[in-house]
Amino acid sequence: MIERTETIKHVVDGLSIITVIGTLADMLPSVAAVFTIVWTCIRIWETTTVQNWVKKLRGDNAIDKQETT
Repeated sequence: MIERTETIKHVVDGLSIITVIGTLADMLPSVAAVFTIVWTCIRIWETTTVQNWVKKLRGDNAIDKQETT
């Protein structure tokens, strides 16, 4: 009887692992998409064009003056 119980425990553990892997595999594309969107936004924010727009909106020319001196 003990062997049967251990066998059932191993089968349930195996099913649990398969369920976790399946869940993660299904979730991974969503997580990857979120990280891709965040990374792309960061890269766009760092571009010279966007930084110049931000400086113009803020009226911050102090950085430009320091670069020219």
